[in-house]
Amino acid sequence: MEAEINEQPAILRRLRADGSDAIGALSGELARRDIRFVLLAARGTSDHAALYAKYLAEVQLGLPAGLVSPSSMTVYGARPDLTGALFIAVSQSGGSPDLVESVATARAGGATTVAVTNNVGSELAAAAEFVVDIRAGLERAVAATKTYTAELLALYLLLMPLSPSEIDVGERSASLADAAEQTLAGVQDVATAAARYRFADRLITTARGYSYPTAREAALKLMETAYVGAHAFSGADLLHGPMAIVDTTVPVIAVVTPGAGGAAMQPVVTALRARNADLLVVCGGSVSADSDDGRQLTLRVADEGVPEELLPIVEILPLQQLALHLALSRGGDPDAPRGLNKVTSTW
Repeated sequence: MEAEINEQPAILRRLRADGSDAIGALSGELARRDIRFVLLAARGTSDHAALYAKYLAEVQLGLPAGLVSPSSMTVYGARPDLTGALFIAVSQSGGSPDLVESVATARAGGATTVAVTNNVGSELAAAAEFVVDIRAGLERAVAATKTYTAELLALYLLLMPLSPSEIDVGERSASLADAAEQTLAGVQDVATAAARYRFADRLITTARGYSYPTAREAALKLMETAYVGAHAFSGADLLHGPMAIVDTTVPVIAVVTPGAGGAAMQPVVTALRARNADLLVVCGGSVSADSDDGRQLTLRVADEGVPEELLPIVEILPLQQLALHLALSRGGDPDAPRGLNKVTSTW
């Protein structure tokens, strides 16, 4: 897991260098089609990448977007009319039968189907009309790290050219790999946080906007590697009720990187501090998030030159490291968590 975390800057560079032309050509084909809405199907870590793509479609493309329930097609036999839909299935392995069946059903229902996967020889890739290769290389650890960030960048490269605004995706992503490299260099701060939370039984992760998938992915990583009961909430949802469980014994990880989503998190951070929460803030170098009350730790990510919609690729990195260090400090094996397999087949 540690080696694969550290591979990510190189993978991001490779995907931009070797994959941009093919993905850009696919985006051009999609632009010629009458796409009225976007549907996304995924499981596990890839589901968080799909949620990220939902925000891109809604904010940048101005299209309605949603996450589908594969069971509506596989368990209940629904056969919806998907004329005008762009149906994107995201899967590291491309091997889950429910996603394969969902893509086949969507294609039969009139959707334009795209598989975003690390396995272009998979059944999922064969079922879809188009395939995006995320080019992450073989991932051995059960906990997905490099395939997640590669999925995010691949989805960005696929969807952003469809924006009605003139966006140079190459220029906007130019600083991404360097920022990832700089962020991963701050390991000592992560080790401090892991030591602090070594005996935590449960915690909360929270964010808004593009960063909300980061909160969800961080919670999953902490659960599957360090066996911590982690619950992810949108910052808005946290204020609507779950805030009642926050006290001095429940650590909260808040992602407050620059942009509209980070600004929307400020009232949430204020409310958490008012409850004397044990707070870990993930923020950019330009964000003022420090506190002198001793109850807050800060993990800073390198954000120079990285637009808000690409920050999720950077801000997950110290949280992957946190899951790794926390698992090791608790005597676990983050490469092979108990009861889990690399590929999970569901229907």
